[in-house]
Amino acid sequence: MSAPTSSRPTVTEREARQVAEAAREQDWRKPSFAKELFLGRFRLDLLHPHPLPAHEDVQRGEEFLAKLRDFCETKIDGAVIERDARIPDGVITGLKELGALGMKIDTKYGGLGLTQVYYNKALALVGSANPAVGALLSAHQSIGVPQPLKMFGTREQKDMFLPRCARTDISAFLLTEPDVGSDPARLATTAVREGDEYVLDGVKLWTTNGVVADLLVVMARVPTPEGGDGKGSEGGKGGITAFVVEAASEGVTVENRNAFMGLRGLENGVTRFHRVRVPAANRIGPEGAGLKIALTTLNTGRLSLPAMCVGAGKWCLKIAREWSAVREQWGRPVALHEAVGSKISFIAATTFALEAVLDLSSQMADEDRNDIRIEAALAKLYGSEMACLMADELVQIRGGRGFETAASLEARGERAVPAEQLLRDLRINRIFEGSTEIMHLLIAREAVDAHLSVAGDLIDPDKTLSDKARAGAQAGVFYARWLPKLVAGPGQLPRSYADFHPAGHPDLSAHLRHVERTARKLARSTFYAMSRWQGRMETKQGFLGRVVDIGAELFAMSAACVRAEHLRARGDHGREAYQLADAFCRQSRIRVEELFGRLWTNTDGVDRKVVKGVLGGAYEWLEQGVVDPSGDGPWIADTAPGPARRENVHRPIG
Repeated sequence: MSAPTSSRPTVTEREARQVAEAAREQDWRKPSFAKELFLGRFRLDLLHPHPLPAHEDVQRGEEFLAKLRDFCETKIDGAVIERDARIPDGVITGLKELGALGMKIDTKYGGLGLTQVYYNKALALVGSANPAVGALLSAHQSIGVPQPLKMFGTREQKDMFLPRCARTDISAFLLTEPDVGSDPARLATTAVREGDEYVLDGVKLWTTNGVVADLLVVMARVPTPEGGDGKGSEGGKGGITAFVVEAASEGVTVENRNAFMGLRGLENGVTRFHRVRVPAANRIGPEGAGLKIALTTLNTGRLSLPAMCVGAGKWCLKIAREWSAVREQWGRPVALHEAVGSKISFIAATTFALEAVLDLSSQMADEDRNDIRIEAALAKLYGSEMACLMADELVQIRGGRGFETAASLEARGERAVPAEQLLRDLRINRIFEGSTEIMHLLIAREAVDAHLSVAGDLIDPDKTLSDKARAGAQAGVFYARWLPKLVAGPGQLPRSYADFHPAGHPDLSAHLRHVERTARKLARSTFYAMSRWQGRMETKQGFLGRVVDIGAELFAMSAACVRAEHLRARGDHGREAYQLADAFCRQSRIRVEELFGRLWTNTDGVDRKVVKGVLGGAYEWLEQGVVDPSGDGPWIADTAPGPARRENVHRPIG
């Protein structure tokens, strides 16, 4: 029997980037609004008219939402989950009986077959009852076993696992390790081929649903045939590989259930694998395809987070409206004081825009006519950031009551409004499924893909002179055609997008013209930066982050305008929708102007010097005068492979 390896892969920065690059989708087979936007091309035709779901999809979705709403109102007690830090087994059993585990699973496997649009509406609804319940359902279906099998599984795998996932079995996704976050090149969990099985060894961290899961998607490194350990993969090429693992398998131990500042009901843990035998038939895709499977799964899976952010925004608006109309200061409701009113306007306008971004991206995902990898990433990035801001503003509007817990409010006779809980619960969304900083880099990579495709060899130090010469010629042709188109466009014509200025409504056409002009300006700024920094561009993370944030605002403005016109055309609160879209675009344009100013006028260089000083100990004197309440122990726990050292706290729910 071969012993598990205890050595963590040692990789250079360049090797780590190569692993990530190999995992991303290389081709653009379908049009992408966001990709074109970053190139300075405002393709409104890809969004407008607003795509519509099929009638039967709407009917099936609305019927389920009605049942789910009743369940949320009568069976889910968010206060109990917050108090006990656990979702009651009866609630999870009820969700199973309702079919909520199979919302995205095809009906032929026993699922509900909901569209992405209605799946997201369901998550927003259940997440408003309690975000931990929403996270359980989202982790199970968006990144757990159902989604990767739907996209990459064999017919036998689908027949075996999807019926279980649809009704009875909870699934989890295991990629992160104690010393591996967004750098999968250093993945240490191994899967060694032995005949018709793989033997898994390693430790996984932050396994959402892992404590209660029945099925796991596990990412592990299969040794390459030429590996120095002599344990080849018997014909396979090795590399990071995805497996479906039975949580009850011998050698699988949940060593800890983690606790967090928010999402107190989240069943998230540390899972150890010690010589766990997994049938080769449970491998998803070929060896080495695991990271690509994970990233592709997340392309639409990320839409679950902004769905719950939209639900949070709607609740913030409801509480802000009700509270601000009742609470009086200086002779009138606080909502009528400008300092508070501006916050309410921000919450209302931003909620409208977030829902517009979510519904548009989701409907495009359902129709599969566009490549939405950037749109989904932007929705996740923008939704998670703006939802936190809205929750923070709600706490401020509520004042001392916003900082007080719902249980304390109830104990002294007031309405139990969990505003502070929402702020804590939402905070993780800026980290879940790609932190804001990682999302900036991921989206920026896709945004400059066209440039790297034609001119990447020019800045690649490993390329030969002849390669660089060919790249130079290719780039010359591309930029000779592209750059002149960034000079002028429809945004400079006063009658462009006239459909978005119906009589008696705010003028949204002016905002769309602004988006078109700004997209060209953003593309020019990106080109100038690439010309200036060339190979060092990837180190300019502050600049890239601002470029992405500008793109997110432009996408949100576009979606808000398209949604407003869609609602007006069908007679559904059109006038009010136009008002909200107008308010959002005006607020967004101010943020965009600030971001453009910070592209070139910022403290990035000074910040780098200060960071070097901090790490070098130059400012340790500044830390004097406090005590450190932290406990003892290593910064990162020991994750050497081996048998479990703790009691198994895995508790499957029957």
